[in-house]
Amino acid sequence: MSRLLLIEPLTKEAFAPFGSVIEADPASMRFINGGNTERFHALARADVSGEGAGVIINIFRGQPRAFPYAVTMMERHPLGSQSFSPLDDRPWLAVVAEDEGGHPGRPRVFLASGRQGVNYGRNVWHHPLMAVEAASDFIVVDREGPGNNLEEFFYDEPFVIPVPF
Repeated sequence: MSRLLLIEPLTKEAFAPFGSVIEADPASMRFINGGNTERFHALARADVSGEGAGVIINIFRGQPRAFPYAVTMMERHPLGSQSFSPLDDRPWLAVVAEDEGGHPGRPRVFLASGRQGVNYGRNVWHHPLMAVEAASDFIVVDREGPGNNLEEFFYDEPFVIPVPF
């Protein structure tokens, strides 16, 4: 089995097993504020569990990765979803994997435009934030509260992401 990963375009259909794509989808648009604002409604839902848990909004600044890049680990958040929406109009990578008996399977790599975000569903294996070209800021919506909301897994052998462009 090749350890080289293919980079796929980020689409709602391809990403559906892992969560939601956050983008200005005309199908969800409606006018508000007297017709002066286009609202792209309910693009994703924050999902948190646990007593005392709440939803928080953060800014993460991701440093660009060097490619080819070795994927050596994945993480997941069993108590809440986590969304990433870029503030800079720069492409970035979303790396996810299906669960295989309590650990991540072979990763899938999605190339997101600087106008696309993602919402990783609760308990979905994903790689930490992966900026590509330059340091990039993201609005991150996730869970705060008691309980262990981070599980990490380290692969025996790395998977490799080629140069994206």
